Formats: sequence, structure tokens, C-alpha cells
Amino acid sequence: MTTKTLLDESRLPARWYNVRADLPTQPPPPLHPGDRSPIRPQDMAPLFPMEFITQGIVSTDRYVAIPEEVRDVYRLWRPTPLIRAHRLERALETPARIYFKYEGISPTGSHKPNTAVAQAYYNARQGVRRLTTETGNGQWGSALAFACAQFGLGCDVWMVKASYDQKPARRTMMQLYGARVHASPSEETSAGAKALAEDPSSPGSVGIAISEAVEAAAAPDTRYALGSVLNAVLLHQTIIGEEALEQTAGDPPDLVVGVVGGGSTFAGLAFPFLREKWSGRLDPRFLAVEPAACPSLTRGRYAYDYFDAAGFTPLFKMHTLGHDFVPGPIHAGGLRYHGMSPLLSHMYELGHFEATAKSQRECFEAGVLFARTEGIVPAPEPNHALAAVVEEARRCAETGEAKVILTALCGHGHFDMSAYERHLSGRLEDPEVSPERIESALTHLP
Repeated sequence: MTTKTLLDESRLPARWYNVRADLPTQPPPPLHPGDRSPIRPQDMAPLFPMEFITQGIVSTDRYVAIPEEVRDVYRLWRPTPLIRAHRLERALETPARIYFKYEGISPTGSHKPNTAVAQAYYNARQGVRRLTTETGNGQWGSALAFACAQFGLGCDVWMVKASYDQKPARRTMMQLYGARVHASPSEETSAGAKALAEDPSSPGSVGIAISEAVEAAAAPDTRYALGSVLNAVLLHQTIIGEEALEQTAGDPPDLVVGVVGGGSTFAGLAFPFLREKWSGRLDPRFLAVEPAACPSLTRGRYAYDYFDAAGFTPLFKMHTLGHDFVPGPIHAGGLRYHGMSPLLSHMYELGHFEATAKSQRECFEAGVLFARTEGIVPAPEPNHALAAVVEEARRCAETGEAKVILTALCGHGHFDMSAYERHLSGRLEDPEVSPERIESALTHLP
């Protein structure tokens, strides 16, 4: 029987955890794209509210108080349940105990509102009237559209063309919350027009969509919001790990597994557990899982690069495949990003966690197994973490180790039926990335 571990609403965390407070060295600073000097907080002010900038660039306080207005919206779905996957364990005949933190119960079906609500709140308090953003598979765009509706803000979303075509229901969901949705690359911005001129059939990329959204943020009373990668976004997501830490107190994990595209899911779950490991209270292993079609951690270079394809953003030192690298149109659209969070990249270099890459078919096989045992259809993105969980649980079946495995199911797959249909019919491809293609993209690093 499936066991759910719930927290009382009154115990909703009141603060986010800032992992930078406990790092032995700080990540290299972002650099100005013009003179390559370290970015100052005021340099980021045209894009982000000052509270967000302070949280991501300036503050090394261990904890940041969650505003009550943000917690009030969180209460619509938080705390989220921790569920033991008994049926999956039985199917795998494993002695491992598998737990998943289910973020799919949020209004938009993913973990993304954890930061979207915070960013919308900070912008509204600063007098901003509209936010622009990009979205890979629609999860982040849906979350920001929802958050903007809570605080009376307009919202423009540049949705990667491959996902715009694959997932019309996600597009409709954003429009339902009041957002305007644009297929990226588009003719509405110079960055989009340039991408189309170079490749009229471009499937788009998160990097191109970021360029368009940043360019559009230059309009009056408009700012830009980002759903992953930046330090402050990872900070906001630590509410996942803080809840999970309390929920697993009686059965702490030996292995914490999370999917990485930009890094917010893995960081949100893992950072509080890393704090406990550094303090000597727990000793789990940490594994980040990325798509083989976009392997920034496992095959990228640790170097300064732009967040976007056009080079509008500051330079960040991160694991990157090159800012103009365009991944194949895999169904895990939220993972089709050329770079990794600078903070996670720095921590990976320090050896605080491991990383692996999984093929699209292996991930969907894990998603189907999970759906048939636990009844929840996962999104393509968390299928990557599930594939690693299944692999580890099978290893435990061979060795007899009764490990405790924890992951975050960061979204549901209700809008991804076309992807599952392709998998079930045997038509799902496994895009490969040649070493030559990666090397070619890396030659364009600034």
C-alpha cells in the first residue's frame, strides 16, 4: 500500500535555504558582456527586482525569510506529499525503499510555481506591470502565467517552437491564466528574426527564447523572469528539500536523485540534504541526471558563456555546450538548455555530487513503468530521474542492499500524451550528439 507522508499546513517552511552560506569558496562572479568586469547589482536592475538580485548575487545569509504574501499563495498546494513507491519496489523486486516528493499537485502541475510566485510578488511590489519569459516545455511558462494572475501582472511567454507545436494544451493553459504566448524563434524580436533567417525551420531552443524574452523586457514597466539556472531561483526551490527533510526524518535517504536541465529541481531537493551532510547529521550520495541529447554537465565545458543564444545576458561561468548549441527536439523540452546553473556547475567542480546522462527511450521506459505501478503519469523531465532510480533499485536487487532512494517527481505528464504515444508505438527517437557537433558549438564561446 502506498504510504503518503504529509506535513500539517501550519508547518509550511517560513524560509528558503541559501547554500552559498556553507560553500568553502564562492562561484566565480558573472561578468558584464561589454567590458567583462564583475557584474554589480545595479547592472541587473533593468531585468530583475532588487530583492531577487540581492538573493542571487549579494546575500550569503544562510536563510531568507519567505514573504507572507508568497506563503499565502503557496498554501494552495504546499506542503506537498512525500510518497513511498511500494508498487514500483515490488515490480522491481528490490529491497530498496523508494520515495518521491510529488510536486505535480501544484496548480500548474510542477515545481515551477515555487519561484514564479516569489518573482511575481517581488516585481509587483516594485511597481512592474508585465513580465516576459521563455519556456521550454511549457511548465515554467504556465507557472509564471499563474503567478502573474495572482498579483495582477501581464505576462508574455516565448515558447520554444518544438514544444509550441508538440504541446498545444500547455499553450492554452498559459492563455487561460492570461498570458500571451509566442512561438520562438519569432519575427517579433531581432533575436528571433536573426535565428529564422539563419534557419527558417529552426525548432528553437531555450537559449533563443531567452534572447527574445530579454529583448522584449526592454519595454516600459516590464521586467524579465527566469525559471531555472540563477542562484535566486535555486534558493526558492529549496522549500522542496526543507519539507522532504522533515518528511524523511524516520527513514533518511542514502541516495538523492534529481533531474537537471538548468538545475532548479535537483538543487531544490538536494541543497537542504547537502547542508545536513556537511554538518555530519546525514550522509547521502547525490546524483544529477540530464538528457543525453543535451549533456551540459557530463560533456560540456566549464567556461564563461552567455545564458542566451544572442549574447544579450551577462557572462556566467558554467558547464556549457555553447550558447548557440541547439539540441534535438526531445520531448523533455524543459531540459533543452545549453548550460547548467553556475552554482551547480561550481559545486560539481568541487565534487559535491555526481552526474549521469540518460537516453530518451530509457527515460520513457521508466515513466511507463512508474505509471503502471504508481498510477501517476510523469512528465518527460522527471522521467530522467526515474530512470536513474530504477537503475539503482535494480542494482540493489542484485546486491541485496536496502538503500533508501529519494527523488522529486517535479511534474505530471497529462499534457505529454503525444510523447507517450510515440514511445508506445515504437516511433520515439534517441537523438545523438556527436563529439564534433559539441566541439563546433564550443568554438563560439566568448
